[in-house]
Amino acid sequence: MSHRQPSPSPRRRSVLRGSLAVPAALAVPGLAGAAPAFALSGRPKAGWGVQAGDVTAHAGLVWVRSDRPARMIVETSATESFGNARRWRGPLLGPGTDFTGTTRLRGLPAGEQIHYRVLLQDPDDPRRTGEPVAGTFRTTPKGRKEGVRFLWSGDIAGQGWGINPDRGGYRVFEEMRRRDPDFFLCSGDTVYADGPIQPSVTLPDGSVWRNVTTEEKSKVAESLTEFRGTFRYNLLDENLRRFNAQVPSVVQWDDHEVRNNWYPGQILDDARYTEKDVDVLARRSLRAFSEYFPISTLPPGDEDGRLYRVLRHGPLLDVFVLDMRSYRNANSPNRQPDDATGILGARQLAWLKRELSRSRAVWKVIASDMPLGLVVPDGRTNFEAVAQGDPGAPLGRELQIAELLRHIKHRKITGTLWLTADVHYTSAQHYDPSRAAFQDFAPFWEFVSGPLAAGGFPATKLDGTFGPEQKFVKAPSRANTSPAETPQYFGEVDIDGDSGELTVRLRQEGGGVLFTQVLQPGRVGQ
Repeated sequence: MSHRQPSPSPRRRSVLRGSLAVPAALAVPGLAGAAPAFALSGRPKAGWGVQAGDVTAHAGLVWVRSDRPARMIVETSATESFGNARRWRGPLLGPGTDFTGTTRLRGLPAGEQIHYRVLLQDPDDPRRTGEPVAGTFRTTPKGRKEGVRFLWSGDIAGQGWGINPDRGGYRVFEEMRRRDPDFFLCSGDTVYADGPIQPSVTLPDGSVWRNVTTEEKSKVAESLTEFRGTFRYNLLDENLRRFNAQVPSVVQWDDHEVRNNWYPGQILDDARYTEKDVDVLARRSLRAFSEYFPISTLPPGDEDGRLYRVLRHGPLLDVFVLDMRSYRNANSPNRQPDDATGILGARQLAWLKRELSRSRAVWKVIASDMPLGLVVPDGRTNFEAVAQGDPGAPLGRELQIAELLRHIKHRKITGTLWLTADVHYTSAQHYDPSRAAFQDFAPFWEFVSGPLAAGGFPATKLDGTFGPEQKFVKAPSRANTSPAETPQYFGEVDIDGDSGELTVRLRQEGGGVLFTQVLQPGRVGQ
C-alpha cells in the first residue's frame, strides 16, 4: 500500500495561514445571516473562505463569496510564493447569486499541487482589492503510481445539533483535514433546511448543548433567502472553512437540502410550511445549492442543471455521483411489480449503465445518497429508500437496482463498490447472490458512514432481496443522540498505485479505525 503521510506538509499548511480569518460580523450570531450591503466602506472581504470542487487532471472549480459587489479574480501557481502566477478573471459577484461565484480553471498540469488565491476586486475601482484568500488542491494524475486517498461522509447540522462553540465547532472536519485526502465525497444532507437551530438544547444528563444561531436557521427554509442562509450557516465554522481551503469536494444532495423524505410532486401536510408545494421548495433549494458549492454540471457550468455526473480520477478511479432524489417516484409501500421510474428515473439509469460500461478505471465507486439493502421507512406504511423489507424477488424501486446489478454482471464490469451516508451510523454490508432472492448479479460491497454533525440513530433492518450480510455496524441504541454522546463518523478509501488494491476504513471522530476491508482489483464481484 502507498504510505503518503496523512497530515499535510508544512508547505501545504503555510499557504493557508492567511485564508481563515473571520469578519467580526460572522462571529456574532445576530449578524451572521445578514445580506451584504451595497454601501460598505473599505475593501471587499471573503469571510466565508474558499472551496474547490470537481477537480480533474487539467481543470477545477474555485468558489468564493463576497460581502458586497465584487469581481472575482483567481491566481494560481505551482508554489505558495505565487511566483509566475497565472491570473483568471472570474464573474462579477452580486445579489443575483447571493454574492457567490465560481471560476473554472482550465489547462492545469496533471498530478500537481495547485496553489490558488482569490482576490475580490472593487468593480468601480479595479485597483482596490480585498485581502487574498488562499487554498490548494491536487489535480488528478495521469499515471497511477501516487495512488488515491479520499474520504466520504454526510449529514451536517441535523436534528438541531449545530455549531457548538463549547466543543470547538465541527471538530471532525479538522480531523479529516489532517488525513490529507485528494478529495472529499459529501454524500448528501449537506444542510438541514427543515431543521431549525435553537440557541440551546438540554441533553439527557442535564447538561446544555449550545448552538451558534442565525436568523435564517431559526425556522424551516422556504424562501430563497432562507435557503441561502441555510447553506451559509455551516461556513461559520472555522474547521469547515479550513477543510474547504485544503480539500476539494465532490458534492451530492439528498432530502434535507429541501425537506425530510421529499419527492417530486409532493404536497406537504406540515404546519411549519406556508409553501406546501415541494417542487417550488426544491427549485429554490437547488438554486442556493448551486450558489454555495462548486459543481461542474450545475449552472453556469451546465445549463441542464443535473447533479448526477462522473468524476474521473486518473486510471485508478471513476466516481459515479448519483441523484436519488430529483427523479424518483412518490414514496409508497414500494411493492409494485413494474416500476420504470424507480429511484433514479429512466434517463439517469441509462446514463449510469452507459458510463459504467465505458469506464476503464480500475475502481468504479458508485456514490449513492441512499443505501440499497437498509430498510428506511417513511411513516408507517411507506418507504424512503430502495428496500421495503420484503426479502423476496425485486419489487418497486428494487427493480431498477436489479436491472443495474444485472448489467454490471453481464457486461463484466469490474471493481464496483457503493458508498453512502444517510442513516446516521456506520456499517459495512456484503451483497452475495448465494444469499439472495434475486441472484443474477455479482457480489459487491456497500459501505455507510456519517453523520458529520447531526444526531445518531439506531441501525435499521436489512432486506434480503440482494443478499446483504452486515459485516460491521456501529450505531447508538436510541434515536437522535447528540454529537456529544455519539461519535461522528467518516470513511476513508485508499487505492495503492502499485497493486491497485483498495482499502476501506470506517473511522470515528477521535477514535481511529473501526473496521477495515481490503478489496482486490480486476474482479467482477468481491
